Amino acid sequence: MKTRMTIAVLLAGLAAGAACERVDHSGDFPAPVPEVELDEVARILSAIPLGAAQLEEVYDAVSASSENGYDEEYTMRDLFADPGAGVGDAETKAAGLYTKAAKTYEQPLKELIADYVHKTRTKAGDLSPEEYLAALSRSDVQIYWPYSERWSGRGWPVITYDPADGSSRNMGYRLVEKEDGTRSVEEVLVDEAMALEEPVWVVNRNDDSAYRSLELQRRLDPNWGNGGGNIIPGPVKAGEELPFMTLLLKDFKANRNFDPWFNGASEFFVKAAAVEDFFATTEAELQLYSPSITDFMVVVKRDQVGQVRPFNAVLVSQWTEQLGTCAFMITEDDGGSITTWKCSAEVKIKSKAYGFDIVIPFNSRDDIVWRGQLSSRYFSKYSGETGHFGDVELTFETVMH
Repeated sequence: MKTRMTIAVLLAGLAAGAACERVDHSGDFPAPVPEVELDEVARILSAIPLGAAQLEEVYDAVSASSENGYDEEYTMRDLFADPGAGVGDAETKAAGLYTKAAKTYEQPLKELIADYVHKTRTKAGDLSPEEYLAALSRSDVQIYWPYSERWSGRGWPVITYDPADGSSRNMGYRLVEKEDGTRSVEEVLVDEAMALEEPVWVVNRNDDSAYRSLELQRRLDPNWGNGGGNIIPGPVKAGEELPFMTLLLKDFKANRNFDPWFNGASEFFVKAAAVEDFFATTEAELQLYSPSITDFMVVVKRDQVGQVRPFNAVLVSQWTEQLGTCAFMITEDDGGSITTWKCSAEVKIKSKAYGFDIVIPFNSRDDIVWRGQLSSRYFSKYSGETGHFGDVELTFETVMH
């Protein structure tokens, strides 16, 4: 016989279980923010007198974002507030974990943009230069530099923008320097093959900076140790010596890209819901337990597709013999409104099964890579073996205590 209990869980309210934290930017800037068009930003970047210092600034920023576990991106918020900073740098600075030497740039990119906007933009029924620059600095617009690690340090970028129509090619602007030192701009068609061969800046919108990446989570949480290798289970209650296991996700491999290349990397959310540390012996004690959810974001850049990537995250710290199943879900983030998945976990008391219904929110446009129930028998049988879950491959590992 199975008895079911319904418990609605909001990710933001879980202190112990929510490992992927969404950072609240709602109080940072006044709202609403006027919409900034991507094609206009691309035209501005192609028209300003870019130099080596500006290329170095953008390269530093996208490299920092990549090191922090995000895509190769430089947000307009960072460009105006902290030139050369990558996504995640602000958090490591606030936590006192930022180790890079302070760097200044001769004429930061924001100064060239501001100078161009003031010279070319008038009020005339549109935003004034000051209003436009304020809107740009508060927007979700960014510079995405795919395959930036291949850059030789020479050559001007071809500048394009996300056409937002699912296509693989778009018009872009190539900077051409003549023998006399003058420059001109020519229009070219840009595709991913070009981005593999020469520097390409794509003006698109940021999708992931509001979330802590797996890499940033490791850095900010001292309990994670080296790559999440330190497993620190919760204490066993006095008088209880029941065995339990810790469930880890050891590695992760994505077998395809989920979005057009103009959108950049795939942002996967790995969610596991279970009733941890469960030692109830009566139905009355059952009421004292609530399920928890771990929610990790991992960014898979386009050149990382098909590669096995270390994950090393604890999904369930104390899986006791009474826990029968957990709910497991992988999504690839595409935004949209919040919707939910009603999933289940199961526990047992004296051979009687009890189901916990859990409501997990996700975005309405997300790609659902895989979702379902996974049992303790599955994890015990296939610990250390790679399994296929839709278009990703995962290796789980169990550690007995």
